Amino acid sequence: MVKTASTMLPLGTPAPAFEIPDPSGKTYSLQDFRDAKALLVIFMCNHCPFVKHVAAELVRIHRDYASRGVAVVGISSNDPASHPEDAPEQMAVEAETQGYRFPYLFDESQEVAKAYRAACTPDFFLFDSDRNLFYRGQLDSSRPRNGIPVDGSDLRAAIDRLLAGEKAPEVQKPSIGCNIKWKSGAAPEYFDGKGVQ
Repeated sequence: MVKTASTMLPLGTPAPAFEIPDPSGKTYSLQDFRDAKALLVIFMCNHCPFVKHVAAELVRIHRDYASRGVAVVGISSNDPASHPEDAPEQMAVEAETQGYRFPYLFDESQEVAKAYRAACTPDFFLFDSDRNLFYRGQLDSSRPRNGIPVDGSDLRAAIDRLLAGEKAPEVQKPSIGCNIKWKSGAAPEYFDGKGVQ
């Protein structure tokens, strides 16, 4: 399995607009979350072992912060032609199985992933109330089989700082995961495909 790191989009970057559907066909846009104090955008998918490793914590983070005004949206940009387990109908099954109660959207064109410079699954982007990027990076230091408990400590600390009106964390470590499965010949210029050690 090739490990890929976040591109670490510059802090302060405005959230790129999107308008994409969930598996049922209901369309969501960036504007649908306009009243949230913070917006967490997670690029994720069904089959990736890195996402499966943290799935329960994603559910807990949504549960713990939704009442505090934090909106969460998951986006899968993987090409289902090469990875049918990530097709929309399977996304609906995965959402039910894992207990996702946040919108889980399908970026069929992969243009949303490119706009966010997303590279891996999971890839986290936390935006403030003005929808400027406050945090991007890892959930925590846990990885499959490294023995470190999944607790969401890095992302939770960033959300807490944002809600408290504090400055963004100075140290932000890239998320690591499987690369987004780009359509043939469609990998963006920022994706070199080499992975990380």
